[in-house]
Amino acid sequence: MTDVNLETLLAEKLIGDSPKMQQLRTIIKFAGRCNSSIMITGPSGSGKEVVAEAIHAISDRCNGSNIAVNCGALPEHLIESELFGHEKGSFTGAVNQHVGLFEQADNGTIFLDEIGDMPINMQVKLLRVLETRIVNRVGGNRNIGIDVRVIAATHKNLGESIKAKAFREDLYYRLCVVPIEVPALNERAEDIPALIAHFLKNQNGANPLPDFTEDALAAMQRYDWPGNVRELRNVVERASVFFSGRQIFADDVATLVQSVIAPANPIIDAPISAPSDLSPTAQATPETSSSALRADNVRDLNAYMQLEERRIIMNALDRSHGVVSQAARSINIKRTTLIDKMRKHEIDWQLEDRVDYQIAV
Repeated sequence: MTDVNLETLLAEKLIGDSPKMQQLRTIIKFAGRCNSSIMITGPSGSGKEVVAEAIHAISDRCNGSNIAVNCGALPEHLIESELFGHEKGSFTGAVNQHVGLFEQADNGTIFLDEIGDMPINMQVKLLRVLETRIVNRVGGNRNIGIDVRVIAATHKNLGESIKAKAFREDLYYRLCVVPIEVPALNERAEDIPALIAHFLKNQNGANPLPDFTEDALAAMQRYDWPGNVRELRNVVERASVFFSGRQIFADDVATLVQSVIAPANPIIDAPISAPSDLSPTAQATPETSSSALRADNVRDLNAYMQLEERRIIMNALDRSHGVVSQAARSINIKRTTLIDKMRKHEIDWQLEDRVDYQIAV
């Protein structure tokens, strides 16, 4: 890959020209040239998986598989089978041979997201695979050699986890050969206009896009964004629904943000806007509200309710770090119901959906 193509690819995947993003792209360029294990850290929603995808895309393994798995979402009794595979009949329910994710990623990359949530007993087995580059399927007796580049990520402070004996120090050093830290969105607020333009460009709806005014962009840059890039993407998606073909002003931004951070209720009243400082902890009142999302401005109630349901589900999954059963309990619905709704809303939590669904049925 030429330097020009590499720069173009990174600019497309990692939006923004702030100093922190320029530094991040520089580190990624070096990381892409090696085969060492990588540890990506950063707050939830900051784009750690996007960084992992970029590293794979510019590496010599770009033509191989790039498999992502959320370690915290895999049931503890199935994680070994999912990662390393199993033979037919090796345990109850193993009606067929299963090739594990490490084998599937041979000659490619495996992304172990939320590695800090991996059970301690599995950390020992993972360390052995990383050191020997050999996997043994559950119930099998054959050594299977693999050539896999491992990228791990976590939002946790693994130093604290090591002190608490929740994460193995030897595994940490085996994974953290090349450390990469992804900045929070509020540390690169100057990238917000470019990110908004990117999200709008990728909207799939047939309706006209909204237009963020300069004061709206300034308001969004002042906001703290506790949910980081993921939260910004959700706000832009929401804006595309309720402000299609219209201009968005600072008061409208406050309304959109406040509706996102409001408590998740089964039936949500029309959201009211936050004060102009957009503080997540500030309380808005009807007197201070200038909401553009009042009932008389909602033209498609079904679309509104569907968007609210999707938001509530996404928030529940975020809070549970992708553990479907825990997310279902937090919003008082059955796990099978949540899985059905995730499929309806095309919420792609990849492997964890499938594993949890298999357990449910």
